[in-house]
Amino acid sequence: MVNPYEDSHIQQLRAYLPECCVLLKSDGAFPLKEAGSIACFGGGVRNTIKGGTGSGEVNSRYFINVEEALKSAGFTITNPEWPELFAGYVKKAKEAFRQELKAKAKREKTNVILASMGSVMMEPDYDIPLDTSAEAAIYVVSRISGEGNDRHDQKGDYQLTDSEVRDIRALNEHYEHFLLVINSGGPVDLTPVLEVRNILLLSQLGVETGHALADILLGKGNPSGRLTTSWAVYKEYGGIGEFAEKDDTRYKEGIYVGYRYFDAVGQKTLFPFGYGLSYTTFEKAVSSIEEKAGAFEVTVSVKNTGAVAGKETVQLYLSCPRGALDKEVKSLAAFGKTSLLQPGESEEITLTFSLTAFASYDTANAQYILEKGDYILLLGENSEEVTPIGVGQLEKTMVVRKVKNLFGQPDFEDYIGGAAASFDVSGLPILPIYLSEDSAEEVSYDKPRGDLPDFSSLTDEEVALLNVGNFSEKGGIMSVIGSASSTIPGAAGDSTHRLEGKGIGHIVMADGPAGLRVAREYVVDDKGIHVSGGMLPESMLEMLPKLLQWLVNRKPKVRKGAQVVQQYTTAIPIGTAVAQSWNTEFARVCGDIVGTEMDVFGVDLWLAPALNIHRNVLCGRNFEYFSEDPLISGKMAAAITAGVQAHKGRGVTLKHFAANNQETNRYANNSVVSERALREIYLKGFAICIQESQPAALMTSYNLINGVHTSESRALTTNYLRDELGFDGIVMTDWVIGGDLLTKNPKYPGPKADLVAKAGCSLFMPGSKNDYTQIVEGLKSGTVSRAQLEENAGWLVRRIQAKQE
Repeated sequence: MVNPYEDSHIQQLRAYLPECCVLLKSDGAFPLKEAGSIACFGGGVRNTIKGGTGSGEVNSRYFINVEEALKSAGFTITNPEWPELFAGYVKKAKEAFRQELKAKAKREKTNVILASMGSVMMEPDYDIPLDTSAEAAIYVVSRISGEGNDRHDQKGDYQLTDSEVRDIRALNEHYEHFLLVINSGGPVDLTPVLEVRNILLLSQLGVETGHALADILLGKGNPSGRLTTSWAVYKEYGGIGEFAEKDDTRYKEGIYVGYRYFDAVGQKTLFPFGYGLSYTTFEKAVSSIEEKAGAFEVTVSVKNTGAVAGKETVQLYLSCPRGALDKEVKSLAAFGKTSLLQPGESEEITLTFSLTAFASYDTANAQYILEKGDYILLLGENSEEVTPIGVGQLEKTMVVRKVKNLFGQPDFEDYIGGAAASFDVSGLPILPIYLSEDSAEEVSYDKPRGDLPDFSSLTDEEVALLNVGNFSEKGGIMSVIGSASSTIPGAAGDSTHRLEGKGIGHIVMADGPAGLRVAREYVVDDKGIHVSGGMLPESMLEMLPKLLQWLVNRKPKVRKGAQVVQQYTTAIPIGTAVAQSWNTEFARVCGDIVGTEMDVFGVDLWLAPALNIHRNVLCGRNFEYFSEDPLISGKMAAAITAGVQAHKGRGVTLKHFAANNQETNRYANNSVVSERALREIYLKGFAICIQESQPAALMTSYNLINGVHTSESRALTTNYLRDELGFDGIVMTDWVIGGDLLTKNPKYPGPKADLVAKAGCSLFMPGSKNDYTQIVEGLKSGTVSRAQLEENAGWLVRRIQAKQE
């Protein structure tokens, strides 16, 4: 029986899903007038992908693929045999890939489950006849990626296969009504098929992915999404910075990520950041521009000038003076989205931003500055099509904030952009900017932490227990894939249960970010709880040897008197798709859906949202993240946070903090990055979310930054996070597992629990006896003080107390 919350959440999502879809090309052939005959091609017709692999996989009750959705919408599919024939090619390719993974695990002397994590089989070539008898046709290109491995610039992944190119071109020539559909969590190189007249980025939208496409085909939904990552041929991204290096990855490109890079070199993309079409057209006009003490307010009137209802995104960019410090040509300053406008209807959107949020970081003097000169406001259709609308003038360089350089020095100098801003501002309104010279804040560090619980009644060992997750003696593979909870089957982990006799409860954490991840079903009998499937993500499971599949996913025996409990949750769109809506209200709704299901199952912390930057389009985990731009990343994360935390006692966990931008050797890779790039690009989204929504918790990342594990970095977890941003929640590690499950003979050994505690991290997760012992020994040796352990525990216990109130 479907639970009422499931139906309610699905209906909530479906209304918004077309906003996540980006219409890349259109000649007016769609929407169709009615559901007639349609020919369907491509691996994504039946094997539609709802989201990426790994921790974000969600155990929903059902999933609607494209084939099912079209039939449900009344279409007659004229070539039903195509998916069956294609399945034969896939089966053969999967078996070969499974053997390849098995050999890889043996070669690398690692666990076969870890070897399969995030590994993606290339889409196979095929030879299947085309059906050309229908009124319309679609070709659905599907691509999947995931946690544990990066994508590849190869045919069948980032590139199209020869079979795909051949058939897409042929269908485009034959059918007046042909739509190329991209069911991918990230860019695909569409260069060989750019002549196609109609292209839709469907993305990966969770349970209702297929229905969203059917709605768009029939005009029941108008795609209004905009790209949050630039689409280009891979080699055109420049290759200045390193990517997918095993040990040290140098971010030599500095601040020039995504559209900032393309602006710097004056290069056009296939489809730029912020790009997207609609079934209708809009006209925009600036109504007013105001400035007060560095705060700008721009009001834009938007009119639907087309024939059907639709929503429009308004993008505001800012071009800052280049000055003494190198500066990007422009950056996104604010954005907003209209309500559903009927033909001829207008609406005013007011966008606001503070100029100080776009201050440059002056590493030499450890301060944020606004350089004197012209600050040009740009109204954008996308990052490549912008119109100057006003100029703010600052007469002298101003110091905004004085801080410390915290993160070390890389062994290179950042790339300097080659192009300066060049906009015709003649005749535009000039707004003098008046900032007080006395307004610069000077941050103080390692400040006393007040208002934390008193632990004087606890022993050293008991305080140490509060600094690690609730551990069993078993540990092992289920902890690696985020199923270490002893409270809720399939949840990721708990804080310690061992002090409940002292009146200190615990919190339960479940994975994300595409919804709440718990086991779909479990059995309760007089011998305890027995999980029935849903512990390993399906994408990992299908690549394992058949015997191992059976062992991992076998169903427990249901004895007489036993109770079978179901835990179905809702798969929401992937993070990139949520961001492509450019609608923070929709992001808040997604958070509310997750918060409601946390209430249902008793989960306290959701390990999401994830907001790392799309630094490189081949990062295997980009689908979880929002954008190449820190502003939209921070705003979307803040909205999701607000939705979840509107539910009393429920909280989010921002992740992965920070500079976690590749999956290659993710447990032991060192991100070598400048202080400026960190502050202006990789930390900025986290800062926006923290300042706007104060999330309950934050998770550090596996990688190191400039030679220091993020979880061991006091500069990151205390000085920057608490002193500079004012964060007052729990800081936890990502799920750190030692022993043979980690990288073999790494250049950088894994983090140590006592050093993590010393840095100010509250929880070493998922926790093990060895982690606990390290902290106790560190306390005895003086590596970490009791006062620091109490402070760490204080943030945790404050959260536990808030849950109990």
